[in-house]
Amino acid sequence: MGFFSNHKYTLYGIAAILLWSCLVALLRDVSELFGPIGGAALMYSVSTLFLIMVMGPPKLGGFNKRYIIWGTVLFALYEVCLALFVGLANNRHQAVEMAVINYLWPTLTILLSIIVNRSKVSFWIYPGMLLAFFGVAWCVGGDSGLSISSITNNFASNPTAYLLAFVAPFIWSVYCVITQKSSNGKNAIVLFFIATASSLWVLYGLSDEPAMVFSIHATITLVLAGIVVGSGYALWNQAIIGGNLMLLGTLSYFTPVFSAIISALYLSITLSASFWQGVIMVTGGSLVCYFVTREKPINKQINPVN
Repeated sequence: MGFFSNHKYTLYGIAAILLWSCLVALLRDVSELFGPIGGAALMYSVSTLFLIMVMGPPKLGGFNKRYIIWGTVLFALYEVCLALFVGLANNRHQAVEMAVINYLWPTLTILLSIIVNRSKVSFWIYPGMLLAFFGVAWCVGGDSGLSISSITNNFASNPTAYLLAFVAPFIWSVYCVITQKSSNGKNAIVLFFIATASSLWVLYGLSDEPAMVFSIHATITLVLAGIVVGSGYALWNQAIIGGNLMLLGTLSYFTPVFSAIISALYLSITLSASFWQGVIMVTGGSLVCYFVTREKPINKQINPVN
């Protein structure tokens, strides 16, 4: 008990990172059970209810208006893009491969922060960024590794999902920079989840997805998925109170590795050697960028999610 008491906030953060690493696998499973849009709407609704029960309803007093408006819009847009490209992927392999594109967000966040703050940076940040982008191209190329024809063919097989996958990390990087500058250390995550769930329900109402069919298995999966995702955010909210943010920040950059391992096990798929090589490149590139900029204000309070 002594160890837990002394390190509980850091342990909360580690648990949050591992729970977030389950998101892609759970989103894919729920989308197969209820449909890409309907499944995501249900899952984020469960997560929203869970967060309201744990953290209470959103209280907007004291929040920066710019943060509330732009934070809500960008967070909901990002989560909708994430849910849809995972759900619309042609198969489970493609969903996991496209998810790696999402993990460009740490590199893009640092790049955007450098541009906005006009910061002087180490030369090593550029090889780090190049390695991360190269790793994504390696993953998207499939078993062939870096192959322009394979990348083109994969994109052509599902352009909508790939476009959403490429847009998502750019949206999240802008969200991170705005959060850092405007949140004043406060957290409106419950409001953001309400906006995300509402947006998905509107999309579901406008879509031609068939009516959702509930079974005992599907309902249990849905509830567990919603609680897992909601718990990740609730635990992170606690972790930032007194956790070792340097350790947690470093661990968060291994999320692509954790996510790929969990997705492979949960979805019962085998990922190729070239995929793992790409994941390692993305993770390594992000870590290089993180370590050469960690002493600068651009890396304060960036959410290591999804």
